[in-house]
Amino acid sequence: MQMKLKLTVVAALASFAGFAAAQDVQVVKIGHVAPVSGAQAAYGKDNENGARMAIEDLNAQNIVIGGKKIKWELVAEDDAADPKQGTAAAQKLCDAKVAGVAGHLNSGTTIPASKVYNDCGIPHITPSATNPNLTKPGYKTTFRLLANDNALGAGLAFYAADGLKLKTVAVIDDRTAYGQGVAEVFKNTAKSKGMTVVDEQFTTDKAVDFMAILTAIKAKNPDAVFYGGMDPQAGPMLRQMEQLGLTKQKYFGGDGICTMDLIKQAAGAKTLENVICAEGGASLDKMPSGKAWKAKYDAKYPGQFQVYSPYVYDAVMVLVDAMKRAKSVDPKVYTAEIGKTNYKGVTTTVQFEPNGELKNPAMTLYTYKDGKKIALN
Repeated sequence: MQMKLKLTVVAALASFAGFAAAQDVQVVKIGHVAPVSGAQAAYGKDNENGARMAIEDLNAQNIVIGGKKIKWELVAEDDAADPKQGTAAAQKLCDAKVAGVAGHLNSGTTIPASKVYNDCGIPHITPSATNPNLTKPGYKTTFRLLANDNALGAGLAFYAADGLKLKTVAVIDDRTAYGQGVAEVFKNTAKSKGMTVVDEQFTTDKAVDFMAILTAIKAKNPDAVFYGGMDPQAGPMLRQMEQLGLTKQKYFGGDGICTMDLIKQAAGAKTLENVICAEGGASLDKMPSGKAWKAKYDAKYPGQFQVYSPYVYDAVMVLVDAMKRAKSVDPKVYTAEIGKTNYKGVTTTVQFEPNGELKNPAMTLYTYKDGKKIALN
């Protein structure tokens, strides 16, 4: 009887210990937003994959913050690259009490969402929204992990004028916050370098027929065309340029067109080899841990890599690094620590300016040859 009682007590203690251990685990949610539906879904899925990889790696580390073991969970939302859906997704993440957000992908969704995050006190780090207006309101909850359009647009214009000695350019944009922003910077910098803008046209981020625009541009015979927009439009545009005989013109664009998917979208058009595009950040080969990270990514998500997933991965890691240093997962406590970040990430050593911009952002120019994307610098 005494033996039975002992066993019961031992079992009860073991059960209580198990219960206590379970109680010591705290679930912390990290939000992610990108377009996983619509024309830009390839980007969005790539970004979400980066976030999922980060969450998996964090859970493998058995991190303890504030005396509790943390179980990390991803709360992923789709904004379909639509500003209204972007703010709705941001509000949903606020209501879900996420501790921080990696996102959004587009400037047009990130800028309005940034106010929502500011109002509910949740920090967000965008891996890819490059419009300089994002950090202008001065929200203490907004951070950017790569070069903005001022750097990208200007860098492309410098290369066009100084590197290639081009004299004339036609500029097209898709009327989005991103497309207009990068086109404006390119245009103003090109003019300051003595280039002549012979034509300005605009389209939308849903268009697929550019024949009228391109016919008007052909009449002006520019040395180059700059397109401010994304690859679902750039691909068909390159095909239609070939059909119209616009085959000598260089075709410039920001990170929105600088994807692996552009090869598929251009569908064999020879004009793909005229593309010169810019990305914030170093090329994967030159990133501190780029090659090893990419090999791991490809093993998990074969054929899905686009551009930004390593930045999303770093964005999640930077949020958690700040939580560790603050010894708290509460946004009210740890957000201030994000500004003091000095984190050796996959993409770079992450440090922020007081306004949330990345310190010393790198920029890489790319072209396409034999169906491959190749770094020019």
